[in-house]
Amino acid sequence: MQQTFILRKFNVNDLKRVTYINRVCLPENYTDYFFMDLHRRFPETFLIAEEDGEVVGYIMCRNELGLSNFGFRGLIKKGHIVSVAVLPQHRGKGIGQALIKRAMENMQLYNAKQCFLEVRATNTTAINLYKKLGFQVTRTIRSYYADGEDAYVMSRKLPFK
Repeated sequence: MQQTFILRKFNVNDLKRVTYINRVCLPENYTDYFFMDLHRRFPETFLIAEEDGEVVGYIMCRNELGLSNFGFRGLIKKGHIVSVAVLPQHRGKGIGQALIKRAMENMQLYNAKQCFLEVRATNTTAINLYKKLGFQVTRTIRSYYADGEDAYVMSRKLPFK
C-alpha cells in the first residue's frame, strides 16, 4: 500500500486544525496555550500528518526527567507522548504509527532514553498499536481520566529501531 500522507513539523498556522482534531477525536481537550507551549519547548516532537494538503493527524510530546521504567538507576530523560490523534476517516492508513515512529526518532534529539504514554485501559485499538511498536504496560493509574476511567502507562526503551 502506497503512503498517501506526509509528516512535517507543526507550525503556528496549524493550531486551529490541530485543536479541531483534538476535539473530534479525544475527550481530553487542551488550551491553545498548552499546544503552543509544547511547540515552543519541543518543536521536534510536535508533528503533523497531512494528506492532500489537509492536516488529518498530529502528535505532540514533551521531554521529562524521571525514574526509569526499566531498572536504570537515577533520573533519566524520557519522551512523553502527550497526545496523538488521527481523524476517524483517515485511520487505517498507518498515519498514527508513522507519527509515533517519527516522534520517537526525534525524541533522541532531546537525549531521551525511554518513551512513555498514558492510554485508556479500554482503548484496545491504541493499546495494540503501541504493543506493535514495542511498548509494554508498566503500570496502571486508577481513575486517571476525568470520567473515572483507568489509564495504562505504556513504556519502551529508545532508540527506536
